[in-house]
Amino acid sequence: MDETAITIEMIAAAERLAGVHYTEAERTQMLDNLAAQLDLAQQRRRVALPRALAPATRFDPRLPGFTMPRVGAFVPATEAPPPLPDDPADIAYAPVGMLAGWVRAGVLSSRRLTEIYLERIARIAPALECFVTVTADLARAQADSADKLLAAGTYLGPLHGIPWGCKDILDTAGIATGWGAEPWRDRVPDADATVVRLLTAAGAVLLGKLTVGALAYGDIWYGGRTRNPWNTEEGSSGSSAGSGAATAAGLVGFSLGTETLGSIVAPSTRCGTTGLRPTFGRVPRTGAMPLCWTLDKIGPMVRAVDDAALVLNALNAADPADPCNIPAPFGYDAAAPVAGMRVGYYPADFEGEGTDDLDRAALDKLRALGVDLIALQRPELPYGALMSTLFAEAAASFEEMTLTDQDDTLTWQEPGSWPNTFRKARFLTAIDHIQLDRLRRRVMQDMDAAFQGVEAMVGPSLAGPMLIITNYTGHPCLVLRSGFAQRETRSPLSLARARLDQGTAGTGALHTVPHTICLYGRLFDEGTILRLGRALEAAFAVRDRRPPVG
Repeated sequence: MDETAITIEMIAAAERLAGVHYTEAERTQMLDNLAAQLDLAQQRRRVALPRALAPATRFDPRLPGFTMPRVGAFVPATEAPPPLPDDPADIAYAPVGMLAGWVRAGVLSSRRLTEIYLERIARIAPALECFVTVTADLARAQADSADKLLAAGTYLGPLHGIPWGCKDILDTAGIATGWGAEPWRDRVPDADATVVRLLTAAGAVLLGKLTVGALAYGDIWYGGRTRNPWNTEEGSSGSSAGSGAATAAGLVGFSLGTETLGSIVAPSTRCGTTGLRPTFGRVPRTGAMPLCWTLDKIGPMVRAVDDAALVLNALNAADPADPCNIPAPFGYDAAAPVAGMRVGYYPADFEGEGTDDLDRAALDKLRALGVDLIALQRPELPYGALMSTLFAEAAASFEEMTLTDQDDTLTWQEPGSWPNTFRKARFLTAIDHIQLDRLRRRVMQDMDAAFQGVEAMVGPSLAGPMLIITNYTGHPCLVLRSGFAQRETRSPLSLARARLDQGTAGTGALHTVPHTICLYGRLFDEGTILRLGRALEAAFAVRDRRPPVG
């Protein structure tokens, strides 16, 4: 008897994994062609597919009838910066707009600013485990080049001479980009990611590569676990772990993060940074590690709302090499009023598990700003089921790692970590995947209908289904610090858990940590939530508080 032959008993056992039930006669009928079906799958697996090769189907967040919003011009804040402080820490923590004003006025050179950050990196970063590679020589050379250009009368814009940190899933030519995972720790790309090229062209100075949870999940990487600068007993959350920690600790002027499902929002919440997840398709992803082709997004992580606008303006570009890139105008008027703006919210999201008074206080702040809050109601749908799309795409991207047992080399080996998730994803059915795609379109239609009556939405950062919903519909999200709370040390959770990577109570010791709120915008209308976020930032008046790390 052929031990590899498919039997009726095998089919019956497999039915339980697929959640279906067939009769004995139906199982018998399958025996004729299941072997051929499996052989076709094996033939396909023998064809090496480059990881950068995207699927033939592409996600587009625009429904039929969509028209690109009229976003107006890009008019950033124009306030003159205060006198240059004497204390280097005061300089390091200054917002990008303030740093840009000092650099352009000639009272602060890019080289001096770079040295300030390099000194802080050497002193503080090891305890946070937030840098994979410090590119000190490159940073000094780029800073000197920026200073020479400025001396010659060439100013490249508000990022000219501003040092930044790059999440280590974005390619940097000649600099190791290891994705936080052991099999790729020595991987050195030949070319820069498109976003790296854009920032270099804008005059930004690369300080180094920032840690990322292995293969863009969590805060555990091959070198350790990135720490929260407000409480170093806990991780910084992920997967933009190093970007959140380094930005919050004043080790960079700004950083780039990526989000598939929470990887900008979660570390921004944990570390108290301002993060902007742009509309899906706006920022080119060429040269970024592909995790989920229909979900991956790149955005800025900063210390002030205005800074997110400055960085997004530099990243907004057309790139035909990214099949999901959607060229779109970007507008932002920092001085435009918010009074009278219609902002939607889902009352249930502010009352459920995981919310607190700081979330509800954000609604009071909006009312005080003259915003018209509109209560919304969403359909009862299994939004969490959409997660299987993420699992399937990620497992496909790293299929070879799973089939060759390279997944055993990753440090994080728990039921909710990637190795186990990728293995389980083999039992997701293609039919269910297609049906989930149809559910996704239904959710897109619901969100489109909800946005017909409001200009923006507000919600708790990690409670309720909005994080899942808006990542799958492609809507932009701005997360910003709204206050501080006394909380216990928290440890990471499985991605499938309701609060994602927010964590559970731990040691019982209380620490003062940041709290955030999220604003959600219409497709390709980041300027509106940035304008609203700027007003909220001023109303919260907690932006400038620094963590205890130095």
